[in-house]
Amino acid sequence: MKRLVVLDTNCLVQSLPAKSPYHKIWEDFLQGKFMLCVSNEILNEYEEIIERYSSSSVARNVISAIVHSPYTLYKEASFKFNLIEADPDDNKFADCAIVANAEYIVSEDAHFRILATFPFPKIRVVGLDEFLADLLADI
Repeated sequence: MKRLVVLDTNCLVQSLPAKSPYHKIWEDFLQGKFMLCVSNEILNEYEEIIERYSSSSVARNVISAIVHSPYTLYKEASFKFNLIEADPDDNKFADCAIVANAEYIVSEDAHFRILATFPFPKIRVVGLDEFLADLLADI
C-alpha cells in the first residue's frame, strides 16, 4: 500500500516550483508514489495561500490536480482533537492525519513538534528534507 501523507501548506507551496529542491515531492505525488491526504479545510487553505504567493490560475490548477488525482485521499474529521494549542489553525492537518491513519505529516512548522509528546494518537512529523530522503530511498 502507498504511504499516506499529509503535507502542510508551506511544504506543498515549496514543492510546486520546477526549480525548487523539493519539486520531486510534487512530481512524486502526481506519479502516485504516495497518497496525499486532504480535507476540504486543507484544500481551501492550499488554494488561498497558493493564490496569495502565485496567482489564482496557478491555485486553480494545483487544486484541480489534487482533486482529480487518484492519489488523493479525502478524510474529514468528525471530531476535532485540538492538539496544537499554539496555532489552532494547524489542527486541520493533525485531524486529517489521525482520521486518515497517515504515516506522517510533512511540515517545517515548529507548532507541529507538540504532536511528538502525545502517546495517542501517534502522529509522526517530518521535515521536507527527511520526506524527500524517504522518497529517494524508495527508488
